[in-house]
Amino acid sequence: MLDGPAEGSVRVRLDLAYDGAEFSGWARQPGRRTVQGELEEALRTVLRTGLPVELTVAGRTDAGVHARGQVAHVDLPAELWAAHREKLGRRLAGRLPADVRVWSLGEAPHGFDARFAAIWRRYAYRVSDHPGGVDPLRRGHVLWHDRPLDVAAMNEAARLLLGEHDFAAYCKKREGATTVRTLLELEWERTTADAMAHGDGTGLVVATVRADAFCHNMVRALVGAMLLVGDGRRPVGFPGEVLAGRVRNSAVNVVRPHGLTLEEVGYPADELLLERNRTARRMRTLPGVPVSPPGR
Repeated sequence: MLDGPAEGSVRVRLDLAYDGAEFSGWARQPGRRTVQGELEEALRTVLRTGLPVELTVAGRTDAGVHARGQVAHVDLPAELWAAHREKLGRRLAGRLPADVRVWSLGEAPHGFDARFAAIWRRYAYRVSDHPGGVDPLRRGHVLWHDRPLDVAAMNEAARLLLGEHDFAAYCKKREGATTVRTLLELEWERTTADAMAHGDGTGLVVATVRADAFCHNMVRALVGAMLLVGDGRRPVGFPGEVLAGRVRNSAVNVVRPHGLTLEEVGYPADELLLERNRTARRMRTLPGVPVSPPGR
């Protein structure tokens, strides 16, 4: 196991954002347009290299999911990095399509790994319950829910889900992968961000969801369960009961991806990166749960 780039290479951190509407997710897929595919092709072009360029990402977003604070890294030969580092950001801006941007890039500190050194990922899910629908200027980033939502009830239900649990009931299972995660924050807030569009700012409800890592569909399934509480179709204890059951519940819909945005990835202080990198690769489990390294 490597704790950093191979000898003669430099690890470069990239901070980036993208609109996920026209992408088939982050991960490279043959014949499909993906964020990873666009970025790696742009890097090969501006670096003028025939060498493989492979990105490692903090959180592998699904098709249609957006990112404002995504983090990735790439290992480059030291001489290639030295030759291009000063102009690489500007060249990428000219080469990349308009729906993906690299805001900053630079040599990463020792022990940094975009995926394994991360200590948390924070997502936001945006919902409008305004009877008139979603602000047309935000329709690609906000889900419309056609019933009024009780934010206090949703927050009461959310508190029952915090902590380390097996989230199998809220995840799409992958063979051999653990669904044990630590949910650090799940909170709903009604904002005034769309006050100009609606006149009263009552229509936008935003969930902040933060965990050490997420498994496939976890945030969107959690939101689906919360909406059932918010509109009164299920009691406050329902999402917790689903969690305890450890199996998917047919009443819980995985909501559409366009309301979801990866907002930020958290990392420890530089001197703690190496230990976090190593610790995160270890297998973890709860009693009776199969073990494997953490996922998304």
